[in-house]
Amino acid sequence: MPDALPSVTVVIPVFDEATTIDACLESIADQDYRGDWGVVIADGGSTDGTLDRLDRWARSDGRWRVIHNPLRRQSPGLNLAVAAASGEVIVRMDAHSTYDRDYVTRSVGALLETDAVAVGGPIRPRAAGGFARAVAAAMRIPLMTGPGRFHREDHRGFVDTVYLGAFRRADFVEIGGLRSFPSGAGEDADLYWRWRRVGRGVWMDPTIRSDYRPRRSPRTLFRQYFRYGQAKAEMLWANGIWSSWRPLAPALLIVGLVVGGVLWASGGSPWPFGLLVLLWIGALVLAAAHAGWPGPRLLVEVAGGVMHLSYGLGLWWGVTRGPWPVRRRLRTVQPPW
Repeated sequence: MPDALPSVTVVIPVFDEATTIDACLESIADQDYRGDWGVVIADGGSTDGTLDRLDRWARSDGRWRVIHNPLRRQSPGLNLAVAAASGEVIVRMDAHSTYDRDYVTRSVGALLETDAVAVGGPIRPRAAGGFARAVAAAMRIPLMTGPGRFHREDHRGFVDTVYLGAFRRADFVEIGGLRSFPSGAGEDADLYWRWRRVGRGVWMDPTIRSDYRPRRSPRTLFRQYFRYGQAKAEMLWANGIWSSWRPLAPALLIVGLVVGGVLWASGGSPWPFGLLVLLWIGALVLAAAHAGWPGPRLLVEVAGGVMHLSYGLGLWWGVTRGPWPVRRRLRTVQPPW
């Protein structure tokens, strides 16, 4: 890494993050980056005590700045944070994660040492116990979350997307920043897809390490993956092309279950529906057996099943809503520069 290090701004969107924000910010405060750096946090109107915690951090260190995000959603908040940033390099972070001490250093190093437009590390799900730990195990299994390489903690090279990411502020502004979708999800994947579409690569370095905290209940996991599926359909309406065919697998599962169930309810044979369910459950059981999970495998199977069903349903919901909600939001929510 060269002696003259670029200035860095860490940007974080938050909304009601009281249970995780202190651990996140403590890991950021402990960063070993030797260049100039600061933090801009865009709060979407938290009411759970998050703002009190943020104010304490801002009063304790002049490098921390809190701004208001009136649209509350993640992508407008990140755009506002980047607009307020002074750093040459933007390191995006999330309040649900904690970061290794050299996270910023390695992010900047990878950005300077490669010709990639953006760099980042893998998503590393970590949880202490309960259902969240089963979700963490499921997230490491390709059959449950898909073959995306950013789930592989040992992969190094060009990828479709990374967890969070770092990039030059000028490149981010030039591409138009993050676009806002009705689901409130998928904007990262859309940003990296747009960069790759114009020939700019995205690089993953497994030494850029953070720990992600998965959802702690089937209900919150369902909501999360429903939004992920909806976002893939919204990318289709926004870009006029599928960014990847991989998400069609859970969508086809939903089609099979619905068609088989309707045929059975209409007096037809139950075998098509039953066979599909058995094959699906069998695949979940087989995958959970190789998860390295010390707890009840049923929890991992439930987590994987929730991911499949919610993602597939969300994708179909996004498809059937049509392009108008997406295009209307893209017109009305513009970056602040």
